[in-house]
Amino acid sequence: MIKIPQSVYDEIVAHALRDNPIEACGYLAGINGEVKYAIHMKNTDASNEHFSFDPQEQFDAFKKTQKEGLRLISVYHSHPETPARPSEEDIRLAFDPNVSYIIVSLAGEVPDMKSFIIKNKTVEKEEINII
Repeated sequence: MIKIPQSVYDEIVAHALRDNPIEACGYLAGINGEVKYAIHMKNTDASNEHFSFDPQEQFDAFKKTQKEGLRLISVYHSHPETPARPSEEDIRLAFDPNVSYIIVSLAGEVPDMKSFIIKNKTVEKEEINII
C-alpha cells in the first residue's frame, strides 16, 4: 500500500491535466510507503504515448531526497488517452522493483489514478490510501 496525502494526489492530477495531451511524469518522495511530496519532471519525449526523464533532473531529485532522508518511492505518469494500467512499454521499462508505479488516466470524464508494483515483468495492483 502507498499512502498519498490528498494535496499530493490533487497535485499529480493537476500536473497530468496541465501537461495534457502529452504524458506528465515525475517522482514521489517519501519514506516507508508514505509520500511526502511530488517532484514534477519534464517529459523529454514530449509524447502522448511514452515519457523519458532528463538525466540531470533525475540526479537532482535523487540527491535532494537523499539529503532529506527520504527516498524516491514512486514513479508517476499520465495516460492521456488510455486506461490507468501499465502498457507493455511501461512494464518493459520498470527496472526498479522497489518503487510503486502510479498511472493517472485522463481517458474518462474523471481522472483515474492507480498504483502498481512491477517486478520481473509481473504486474501487481497496489492499494492507494489517500491521507
